[in-house]
Amino acid sequence: MIQLPVINDSPYDLPAYATVSSAGLDLKAVLDQPISLQPLERKIIGTGLKIALPEGHEAQVRPRSGLAAKYGITVLNAPGTIDADYRGEIGVILVNLSNEAVEIAPGERIAQLVVAQYTQVDWELVSTLDTTARGEGGFGSTGKK
Repeated sequence: MIQLPVINDSPYDLPAYATVSSAGLDLKAVLDQPISLQPLERKIIGTGLKIALPEGHEAQVRPRSGLAAKYGITVLNAPGTIDADYRGEIGVILVNLSNEAVEIAPGERIAQLVVAQYTQVDWELVSTLDTTARGEGGFGSTGKK
């Protein structure tokens, strides 16, 4: 576990893990009043949180499965990446993929935040790659079952 410096400019408690094995922290909508997302409409919803990730880490903003399954609400650029050098407010780009307007209430849990380590790469230009059983088989090449 890492210590994560955070500024909480929201009226809500800091995000917490729902269970001991949860990977994501629930982000809440900081709104003055409920908003309505029309079909295919997208809006950036603030969370009131600013974080300082350590080098070698990113925060991923991911959809909440319940909002997606029940209401057709998802995070448009999922997963959204927050880089270690970003210091602004965490915003969530929500989109309504349903056929009906959906209301988002102040304090509603709208997304998950997962903090993960990453590795940067140095490119090594080569003329061939090693061979594998899969080769160049891409989209759907491994079958449905």
